[in-house]
Amino acid sequence: MFHIVYNFVHFNSSKFEPKSIYTLGFSNFLVLLMGKPLKSIEDERRKKLFQIAEKLRERTKKQAPEEGFRVVITGKGGVGKTTMTALLARLLARDGYRVLAVDEDPQMNLAHALGVPKEIRDKIVPLNKNLDYIEEKTGARPGTNWGLYFSLTPDVRDVVDRFGVVGPDGVMLLVMGSVVQAAAGCLCPENALLDAVVKYINLRKGEIILMDTQAGLEHFGRALAKGFKQAVVLTEPTYNSVQVAVDAAKLARQLGIKYVHLVINKVKKESQIEKVERILDELGFNDFTTKTIIPYDELVEEYDPEIEAILGNPESPTYMKALELKEILLKYAE
Repeated sequence: MFHIVYNFVHFNSSKFEPKSIYTLGFSNFLVLLMGKPLKSIEDERRKKLFQIAEKLRERTKKQAPEEGFRVVITGKGGVGKTTMTALLARLLARDGYRVLAVDEDPQMNLAHALGVPKEIRDKIVPLNKNLDYIEEKTGARPGTNWGLYFSLTPDVRDVVDRFGVVGPDGVMLLVMGSVVQAAAGCLCPENALLDAVVKYINLRKGEIILMDTQAGLEHFGRALAKGFKQAVVLTEPTYNSVQVAVDAAKLARQLGIKYVHLVINKVKKESQIEKVERILDELGFNDFTTKTIIPYDELVEEYDPEIEAILGNPESPTYMKALELKEILLKYAE
């Protein structure tokens, strides 16, 4: 410091005497040395600290409602379940919420739709095919002579930490795979594990959980209903698709899911909306909490199952309607 003072005074000897440093005071001396008042320097430092704090606050994940925010998304194959699940997950995560997306659809395309890189997707083993984990948790290995001696209530509290995959925007993905179907039902280790996973998911706090599932919720029964209070049922404007949607909506009501939202996707003209309403009347069921109409979107067809092009185009009808549906889900989660 004395070296700096000396050089300053020596360099400016024509203007200042050495004693002037002491009479000016150290703060004013720094003003001469740095060209800025200390108050200005301090204000800039505080401003930068506030900017950093604001960025950290934005990155801090919001807490979902205390009761839990869990949504099952279902409908006939090909109606856009996975695309909508991925869009909702990414949009909610961008809003600052902690999001767990669960893939229970047999096609298991949610990782691709979310934007998980291929090299990571290729390494994902769905839980229903993870023989070591099933055996570890249930005491029985699928494909062997396990008889009836296995745990029906396996402890799966580590499942997300061990097998969750972090995708874009911080969305956590868990790929479950679908339950084993059998004509007379299947009492087997795979289904016991998946049932336990759903029950555990119901207990997780402070998260928004979105489950992409095949049409027909009966395989999870009451385990699903205990935590999932909202269902999004997607349909196209065709008789078969609407019929599957009605069956799914009825089942959701029977399971006690309180809010059932209908999404009519890929609509090209007004008459198709009227057609869906006629089919609903014919089938004798129109008990939906809300209805959302999504116009046909070429971006979805062109880039399926990826959603980056949709997220990057605010004018996309699918993007705009996904935002609308997101707000609906948040409203009914309160």
